[in-house]
Amino acid sequence: MVLKLSLLLGTAPTLTPAPRAAAEQSRWSPERANRWYEAQAWPVGANYITSNAVNQLEMFQADTFDPRRIDSELGWAEAHGLNAVRVFLHDLLWAQDSAGFQARLAQFVAIAARHHIKPLFVLFDSCWDPFPKLGRQPAPRPGIHNSRWVQSPGAQHLDDLDYRRTLRNYVTGVVGQFRTDNRILGWDLWNEPDNPAREYRKVERKDKLDRVADLLSLVFGWARSVEPSQPLTSGVWDGEWGDPQRRSTIANIQLESSDIITFHCYDKPAGFEARIEELLPLGRPILCTEYLARTRGNTVEEILPIAKRHNIGAFAWGLFAGKTQTYLPWDSWDHPYTTVPEPWFQDLVRGDGRPYRDSEIETIGKLSRL
Repeated sequence: MVLKLSLLLGTAPTLTPAPRAAAEQSRWSPERANRWYEAQAWPVGANYITSNAVNQLEMFQADTFDPRRIDSELGWAEAHGLNAVRVFLHDLLWAQDSAGFQARLAQFVAIAARHHIKPLFVLFDSCWDPFPKLGRQPAPRPGIHNSRWVQSPGAQHLDDLDYRRTLRNYVTGVVGQFRTDNRILGWDLWNEPDNPAREYRKVERKDKLDRVADLLSLVFGWARSVEPSQPLTSGVWDGEWGDPQRRSTIANIQLESSDIITFHCYDKPAGFEARIEELLPLGRPILCTEYLARTRGNTVEEILPIAKRHNIGAFAWGLFAGKTQTYLPWDSWDHPYTTVPEPWFQDLVRGDGRPYRDSEIETIGKLSRL
């Protein structure tokens, strides 16, 4: 099916090497994946969006793209011992102006490389608002965690066959642009694809998970068709992972298609370690691409040493306190906060570059030197 669709949807953009049919491609062997991981510095990082952006669109649209701020903020990240960032992109950025978007991505990668930081790019996302719109983004909703984050693709495009060419060209165009670039850590193709976005449950598509499952397999094929030198992945975050018979359809696609295994965990240390134990039998490198929920007992000081002991890379959510307001807890959607609570729920660094907690940065620095 992937092969037929790839032929139907045409060739990739001029900037991308012509891909071989996805059916000719194959997932990395565990041996290749482990060789790749052994060649990397231990990935210690954070999910990053500029502190003056409310979502992925505001970070990368031409009018609000801010390379000077990126340079400053990634400079602070480097000084605090981070060597990787997880960065969310959006299909509408490609649809709006593919050449301009690729130029801005190239600029971002160059800035990150100057600070010895490798991006892990996220192409699609099923969380939060299912109706993204280009143009000026709304201001944050007062007192609410991540109040303007948007899904990619939007609900209207999940089964739009005409738009599918755009989605395919977006994947092959962006991955193809950096397919042999060792400044890129990897490709996180879809963030939490089976997340039902409960905060938007009244307007979410009832068939969302079925449509996402259909697309997810295609996305892996599209990305694989340009033969990137970096690994492909999509992180599991919910449900059971150890037994294939008990996993969800989407989790099976994720774990059976990924070159390296990624997961999210906001549990206490015992729960975090239990999640690792579920994934170790897969025999592949593992990254935790989201952790840190201080009020739930998931802290840098307790979680990161576990990750290091198992040689698992880890990305906190998030890097800078800013317009996403993720220092506020998830329950702010039910009860907006009028003051910033202590401790912060998430985020490592204040807007002026100072660590929220010196002990967290000390832990990162100590473990990254081991």
